[in-house]
Amino acid sequence: MESGRSSHAGGRVSGAGMTGDSKKDDIVAGVLPGNHRFLEPTKAIKTITDMAIWEKSEAYIEYTGFIATMNEAIKGKPLSVDCKISENLKNLINMLDKIEKLIDAFPPIEQPQRFGNVAFRDWMDKVRSNSTQLMQEAMPPSLHLAIPELKVYLEESFGNSTRIDYGTGHEMAFVMFLCCLFKVTFLQTEDSVPTVFLVFNKYLHIARKLQQTYRMEPAGSHGVWSLDDYQFVPFIWGSSQLIDQPKIYPPGKFLEDDIIEKYSDEYMFISCIKYIKEVKKGPFAEHSNQLWSISAVGSWTKINQGLIKMYKKEVLSKFPVVQHVLFGSLLPIRRFPISH
Repeated sequence: MESGRSSHAGGRVSGAGMTGDSKKDDIVAGVLPGNHRFLEPTKAIKTITDMAIWEKSEAYIEYTGFIATMNEAIKGKPLSVDCKISENLKNLINMLDKIEKLIDAFPPIEQPQRFGNVAFRDWMDKVRSNSTQLMQEAMPPSLHLAIPELKVYLEESFGNSTRIDYGTGHEMAFVMFLCCLFKVTFLQTEDSVPTVFLVFNKYLHIARKLQQTYRMEPAGSHGVWSLDDYQFVPFIWGSSQLIDQPKIYPPGKFLEDDIIEKYSDEYMFISCIKYIKEVKKGPFAEHSNQLWSISAVGSWTKINQGLIKMYKKEVLSKFPVVQHVLFGSLLPIRRFPISH
């Protein structure tokens, strides 16, 4: 029942293109009314009891629906699949390239403590001071009114500059950013596959570079019991890519070095495993117990469904993560309207 609801919500999120062949103006009008007022997103979940509001909110339904919609769009497809890349997508990738290049301008500084290099704060300040301009260059003037709302999600995507840490809440901000780009019709339904494979994957590359360059602490990690210190969504979408792919079957083969070497550029899940093996020492079963357990599951479909459930339980239902979630006009905290 739950997944059915999610995919329906996903249809609303990507309403940009779901309305078929109607004229573009009609589509825009259909998604956001002409008098739509954008809002700078703010935190709304202040106490544990507010969690019930979050789980019934429009933002929650839209967000989980977006994850389900993208999950479906990329099912069984390798990263190298041939897909049309729109001008808007090219602009978005170009924007992320510029953000990544800024890392080189702020090399880590010599400091006594091992974790959390303070040069990250300078990089983050630069991204914040440039974010409006970067988005204006990437988006058409007709959507510039949305930038004050959208850019907050982008800025939150790369980590916390006070604590110099990064975790699933920051990853969530970026997925919300993508979700909002569909809601304002900057991205259309036909952009779904390249949004995951080119834009989200590029973001993942930047997040890893930041983690390593500035030795960022994992935010709110449960250590050995969490799926991964930093990410979660690429395991969901990455496992969907592997559904009905005979090359990595049974799933347990994802732990084999030759499989990792051969397929890490084709499948996000495998690239995540490769990254973990590069940055962590010791037996895989000890430092990544949850992923080790997953390797015993019989099919990628089951792994994919299990990871979506785990994400809702271990990330979206956890107050330490959700207290940082931002709500605006596009992902509102108001209750999702129940249609009869």
